Amino acid sequence: MANIKVMDASLANKIAAGEVVERTMNVVKELVENSIDAKSTRIEITLEDAGVKRIVVQDNGKGMSKEDAHLAFLRHATSKITQLEDLFHVTTLGFRGEALPSIASVSHVSLLTSDGKEGTFLKLEEGKIKEESSSSLVRGTTITVEQLFYNTPVRLKYLKNLYTELALITDYINKMALSYPSIQFILKNNDKQLLNTTGDGNLLKVIYEIYGIEVAKKMLPLALENEDYRIEGYMSYPEVARTNRNVMTTLVNGRVIRNSVLNRVILDAYHTYIPKDKFPILIMNIEVDPILIDINIHPTKMDIKFSKMDTLKELLTKGIVENLKKTLLIPHASVRTQETIEEVLQNSPPPAPKPFLDFVEDNYEVKENETTQLHFETETMTNRQETEEEETEEVTSNQDAHATIKRMFPVGVVHTTYIIAENEEGMFIIDQHAAAERINYEKYLKELSKETTELVPLLVPLSLEFSNEEYLLIKEKLDQIKDLGIICEEFGQNTLVIREHPTWFVEGKEKETLQKIMEILQREDTFSKEKFIEKTAITLACRMSIKANDYVSIEDMQYLLDTLTACKNPFTCPHGRPTIIAYSKYDLEKMFKRSAES
Repeated sequence: MANIKVMDASLANKIAAGEVVERTMNVVKELVENSIDAKSTRIEITLEDAGVKRIVVQDNGKGMSKEDAHLAFLRHATSKITQLEDLFHVTTLGFRGEALPSIASVSHVSLLTSDGKEGTFLKLEEGKIKEESSSSLVRGTTITVEQLFYNTPVRLKYLKNLYTELALITDYINKMALSYPSIQFILKNNDKQLLNTTGDGNLLKVIYEIYGIEVAKKMLPLALENEDYRIEGYMSYPEVARTNRNVMTTLVNGRVIRNSVLNRVILDAYHTYIPKDKFPILIMNIEVDPILIDINIHPTKMDIKFSKMDTLKELLTKGIVENLKKTLLIPHASVRTQETIEEVLQNSPPPAPKPFLDFVEDNYEVKENETTQLHFETETMTNRQETEEEETEEVTSNQDAHATIKRMFPVGVVHTTYIIAENEEGMFIIDQHAAAERINYEKYLKELSKETTELVPLLVPLSLEFSNEEYLLIKEKLDQIKDLGIICEEFGQNTLVIREHPTWFVEGKEKETLQKIMEILQREDTFSKEKFIEKTAITLACRMSIKANDYVSIEDMQYLLDTLTACKNPFTCPHGRPTIIAYSKYDLEKMFKRSAES
């Protein structure tokens, strides 16, 4: 007697359902994708108890004939592909032919559909048609899914609570609305409307309807292109970054996808603009020839592989970085306003920042100031004025690359931490530690990246002692230490003697700087010079900068602000925290009821 038997169709569908339908969100996803493939312009999703009790998806798409309605519930029956070659040119969201039979095998399903010529009603249980009749000729399809997992109670048991299931569905529908702004999406749960987009094709309006007016005002348009890829969408100002990575929505040819490599590229591009535990709000649709991607990896079709990932990474990184550099990224203090989405749309994309040709300071040499601990070499105002013309020319040549800030004048300090400054455009609050961190970070990054480093020979060598374990780790990296301009030699047991060090070391802080560098080297399992330089610059900038509650004179405040405006990114510290918050003159007048509109 044969041991191998052909599996019953009902059992096979239940097994397939375990891959396609894990929770209520998967049902909604498959049905909504079918509606999109049917060229619908309006899709309404109605839930009861987050879809556990009932899911209804109604569209106004092209509908199905009676014959197609029957075939739709057969496994591997699809209108999307007919031969193997079609897998390399998939342009629809669905193509496997597994979703409907899988859903029908673990729930009670009703189908009401019409192609405009004939209407069909089907009712199925365990994947088998139990009832059939004619229906109205209103074009479109309505699918009702009830009692999900009624015949697989173990799977029902492992569903999360209703709030979690509803949150997953809401997140998915939000992403689909962002993917297809020309389709009206309506989402309801227990008679409460959660989303209703206009479907007029304006992506910024959808962003407003999902995230609100404050986020919509702070989105930058993204339009990038090379020989292989075209990217369109919006990216947020760093100040509206969120703690949930789900706010990064990536689409490929209109399909919502997951790709950890692309997420890492986006976060790297925002590096030092946002904190490590924050994520930018980003919606981007990548258009690419289907032959360059593979979506047939997982039944959910959310994972994807790219054939030319390097060119995509380069395009995306360059586009995001340039967008951030050319935009004035000073967070504005929140002021109550009646601004509408129509006003936001009129002002989108944001206007280019005004040129700043007044004054900058680009001297980052370090010298400790005994009173204030400002680690920037002090020079007289006369010397600054002598080089002002030269510096102005340099800023002018960089206007296209970097947004700049008009010179700010300090008027005082609050809590010995926040500098209050002004110019003709408004009032500014500057975090003195964050500002000093940014200045020192860019200085250290520049010095550490130099191919050749000027050295200072020490009359009295410095000695550094380590534990046995630490010393073994340091010995492995003696060549890298020398490349950084630190000339040392072994001395006795577990001890290094430093004979020379780079000129940019802070006077009086040489030993502390060396210890920090050695600590970072010990933590590096596999040495990467670029990553090491980045970590070292961030660590030294934090340790060597003035702190909150440190006293700073008005003269040193002015020097700090002037030096900050010369930075490549004066808007955030290396950890991504803001350095400046602005109140425009209009904001102040509005708050004090001086403006005509208030």
